[in-house]
Amino acid sequence: MASWIPYALLSALFAALTAIFAKIGIKGVDSDLATAIRTVVILLLAWGIALARGATAGLPVLTGRTWLYLVLSGVATGASWLCYFRALKLGPVSKVAPVDKLSVALALLLAVAFLGETISVRGALGAGLILAGTVVLVWA
Repeated sequence: MASWIPYALLSALFAALTAIFAKIGIKGVDSDLATAIRTVVILLLAWGIALARGATAGLPVLTGRTWLYLVLSGVATGASWLCYFRALKLGPVSKVAPVDKLSVALALLLAVAFLGETISVRGALGAGLILAGTVVLVWA
């Protein structure tokens, strides 16, 4: 098994738990406030891990380009979280989560368009199945 697979599976599990815990915790709370609280927890956790593992030693060698793209990634993540929590506030997890997972198919397309990655027939079929599955779960 490739070394990244266990981490990807854990990511999927934690993402699923995020939706469930958020839906329970967001009752009676503004979705933007809920996102802000969640972000503080993530900030403390991520910096705690980086400090504990000594990863901060790499800070001085980061280039301007690296900083730019990490900041842009953070902005995109923040926008995603704000929209996700608002969607969870307004709709059921069983419909919000599948639409959110369209990000997988969109990431494949964006990787081809902006990173020059190639997509195999299987990859295109998988993206199509994700789209079809989302339509079935949400709108059919």
